Amino acid sequence: MTLDWMPIKTTPLTLGLPLLAILLLLQATTLPQRLDYWLYDTQITSTPAPVNDDVVIVAIDEKSLDHLGRWPWPRDTHARLIEKLDEAGAETIVFDILFPEPSAEDPTLAAAMTQHGRVVLPLYLSPPSHNYLISEQLPTSSLAAAASELGHAHVELDEDGVARGLYLLNGLGEQLWPSLALAASERHGNIAAPSGSDAPPAFMNVRKHYRAVPMAGGAGTLPTYSYAEVLSAPSSPGLFEGKTIFVGATAPGFGDILPTPFSGLNRPMPGVEFHANTYSALVSDELIRALPEEASLAIAVLAIALLSLLLPRMRPARTLGLCLAIAVAVIIGHTALLYGAELWLPVSHALLMPLLAFPLSSGLRLAMTNRFLNRQLDDLARGPQVHLPEPSRRHPTQLLEHFRALLQPEGWWLSEGNEVYTACRLTADDIPTLEQGRWTHASNQSWLSLRRYGRDYTLGLLLPNDISREAIQRYLRRLSLASEDTGLRPAQPRENVSARIERVRVATERMNNMQKFIRRSFERMPDGIIVTDELGVIRFANGHIEEWFQEPMPSLSGLPLTRLLEGHDPRETPPWHETVSETLTLNQSRTVDLRIREKDFLIHFAPFSLPESHQSGIIANISDISELREQQRQHREAIDFISHDVRSPLVSQLALIEQLKRNPGQIEPAQLEQLGRLARRSYHLAEEFVQLARAEQLTETRFYECEFLAIVENARDSVSEQAAEKGIQLVLQGTEDLWLRGNAELLERAVINLLTNAVQYSPRGSTVNIQVFLAGHQACLTVSDEGSGIAPEELPHLFDRYRRQKSSELSGIHGTGLGLSFVNVVVEKHRGEISVSSEIGEGSAFTLKLPVTNPLGHS
Repeated sequence: MTLDWMPIKTTPLTLGLPLLAILLLLQATTLPQRLDYWLYDTQITSTPAPVNDDVVIVAIDEKSLDHLGRWPWPRDTHARLIEKLDEAGAETIVFDILFPEPSAEDPTLAAAMTQHGRVVLPLYLSPPSHNYLISEQLPTSSLAAAASELGHAHVELDEDGVARGLYLLNGLGEQLWPSLALAASERHGNIAAPSGSDAPPAFMNVRKHYRAVPMAGGAGTLPTYSYAEVLSAPSSPGLFEGKTIFVGATAPGFGDILPTPFSGLNRPMPGVEFHANTYSALVSDELIRALPEEASLAIAVLAIALLSLLLPRMRPARTLGLCLAIAVAVIIGHTALLYGAELWLPVSHALLMPLLAFPLSSGLRLAMTNRFLNRQLDDLARGPQVHLPEPSRRHPTQLLEHFRALLQPEGWWLSEGNEVYTACRLTADDIPTLEQGRWTHASNQSWLSLRRYGRDYTLGLLLPNDISREAIQRYLRRLSLASEDTGLRPAQPRENVSARIERVRVATERMNNMQKFIRRSFERMPDGIIVTDELGVIRFANGHIEEWFQEPMPSLSGLPLTRLLEGHDPRETPPWHETVSETLTLNQSRTVDLRIREKDFLIHFAPFSLPESHQSGIIANISDISELREQQRQHREAIDFISHDVRSPLVSQLALIEQLKRNPGQIEPAQLEQLGRLARRSYHLAEEFVQLARAEQLTETRFYECEFLAIVENARDSVSEQAAEKGIQLVLQGTEDLWLRGNAELLERAVINLLTNAVQYSPRGSTVNIQVFLAGHQACLTVSDEGSGIAPEELPHLFDRYRRQKSSELSGIHGTGLGLSFVNVVVEKHRGEISVSSEIGEGSAFTLKLPVTNPLGHS
């Protein structure tokens, strides 16, 4: 804490972090987006774009439907329209009418299109029907061949349902189609499409180059002529010569209608008119490019940085002016980009930040002042402080004495100027060039130059040249031994209120040192600590108690200790209340076992009394001994395993060898076979024991990229001979490479154990199915057999160490009880899971799941 810290002021950190948090929260709402749309619509509609003189709409309106009959019209009708417009000198004819189905009049329409030479037809991307993938809905082949260009008719609707723009390129995979307006213009070749290795899959809908369209006005703004009138009237070169004609539906309820910034939902615009507006803006270079969201966030972060740096330095009366100035600057910048550079930059985040910063900064000033005063006044009633002498104030002789006691150096040196106080195995020739107050380390020598009381001292240590040397030297570098007496006095606050707050802070800091020291000491202890009053009511508990008992700290304070213990480990002899009460009444310590949520603890009750006070209570120290108990249990199981399972075949081998020695001339093959079987069993037991120990010591430092299907195939090949001896068929299903990070050797051993068990417990002539597949982000293996199954009461203990199935032992199949335990340990080390399902008489299925490194495959 700096001496000139002013707690009543906001700081860049206290103001900037809340503003950043608000920015993140706004990202999860639609408010910024709606504000951006409103600001864009307001500016676009206030200054409509000019209409290009070369754009004309031929509308399929109600009058045309009345004269020409119900839709669809014969396609030779469209051919006659093209001929009319060709005679009138139309340069380009753009149809916003889909022709996906073949017709008998297609040759006539195709001939008219070919005769004109500049006819653009639309296509649409949509699934042909429900439950089908998206596909291209193209015109018929003859019409597509006769068209000069094909363009997509898609218009992008924003989240509020309003059409403000479209993508110039849209299609599936590498085949990107221009929009109708782009296809009708001369600029098609200037728009780049993805190619090469960056090209997307052929089934993916790809959209590129979004552009916002500045409208010339609402529906009906562009020059529009009725389809029927154009078809029936004489040729009109004055109306259509050299112009681009958009042909499409405008009749209500017929064709697509789009809400726009000019109309909203009240007077939607026909799709053909939207494409005509797009063409008008395109040829006039007025299409607007939307900047990415990252640019908007960058402007917002810049606004937060300015506000965080400037507001804490300003008087409260001027903060409102600064916030309004930044908001106005943001709006001016938005307008300049929109009209000057045809760029649409969403600025809602940057606009909201100054509007929210003013009340936030004002509230922070009041809240911080009020909170600080309340906290400091409350702390005045707390206990005395504890003072730890600073090492920088200790005399060098005292420092050397403490270093010798703590670090046990092999040699030392202390001198003042040319006067040597004490030395051992170090000489003046060993002293390197030193910097005041900084340690200099040379191999196993550490030297320090200190200034105390106007005198210069040199202190040196000769450290043990072992692995502890680097740790000791890092520790020495952390020590602050330079004199901190700079002679500078802290700046005194000038304001009356600030001076009072500073005095309260200093007094409170002195009184709180003791409590901070005690609390931090308790929190740093490796054991759980509970402190009660003289009635056994909890008054303090450290973080370990909250974690182990899973009780929130507020509920622990004021809770009787006996109730806490009875709620988590109820017992009758001796009851908890008796242990706690005897600790208080007899003033004697107690040590009791405690079990919480399958974990073992040791709780030691010690009575205490406060000095110069009648208050007393209990300090309960709780130690987690679960790992120790587990090690003891494993040690006992290992001894039992070695004493019985390992010794038994060895004793049998020795007895058989003694028998053979007595009758060396009558050695029968059966005896040799029995001796070999016992030796193999001994080897198998030792191998299982060693493999389990290796699995338990496995860490992720020994992981590497490995392919799961290859591991399973190798395991199957290792067990195939054993399966063939019983006529069991191993059927492997799985063709997909599944890559994961792990230890292939131990994984293969685990799979071999599963397959060996399946073969061992399966009847002759049966089948063992092996399935390898991907489920989500997990590589899965299922090994299922046609054996006798596992009893339900044995399933919960199937993976316990040294556990054997009773049914297997009775049937003469003797195992070690380590195979499945090894599999379970390997799976846990790989952060996976294993499960088993079994039905008596129907067989068992073991399923193993491991996380893959790349769910979509390995590259």
